Amino acid sequence: MALEMAPEVRGTTVGDTERSGGERSEAARSGGSPTVERMSSVSPGVPDPEVVARPKRRRFTAEYKLRVLREVDACRPGEIGTLLRREGLYSSHLVLWRRQREEAAQVQLKGRKRGPKAKAQDPRLKELEREKARLERRLKRAETIIEIQKKAAELMGISLKNLDSDERD
Repeated sequence: MALEMAPEVRGTTVGDTERSGGERSEAARSGGSPTVERMSSVSPGVPDPEVVARPKRRRFTAEYKLRVLREVDACRPGEIGTLLRREGLYSSHLVLWRRQREEAAQVQLKGRKRGPKAKAQDPRLKELEREKARLERRLKRAETIIEIQKKAAELMGISLKNLDSDERD
């Protein structure tokens, strides 16, 4: 007893879907590709009103974290899961937040450095100090060259007295 199959059914297994080579093997969780506009089943030609946006990372304030940790600390066994579901949190949040609370407590308990506070320096100050040191080196080099020229002029018998009078002006 041979079963005749339609040509489009032959070679496929149960659960296979037809797809071209460029399509993904899995559909997105929202029911389709986020780049393809889905059409509403209500009326043709009207785009689906569902907004498929990129999820935004949640940020929790320190006050919120501390409030949740206080509530968790006050919970009896078995109530923590209810609290996490109500707040939309994961147990990993609690682990991280407890660690942050402990680190903050350790920083607060550490002894502070005694004495006057360090003065805030102008960021240009360091640059100006480097410039000053560079100019002082150049001045020293110039003075050395002048001393050598004076000695050379003395050896050659050239009088520098009239040049010295210009310097005083």
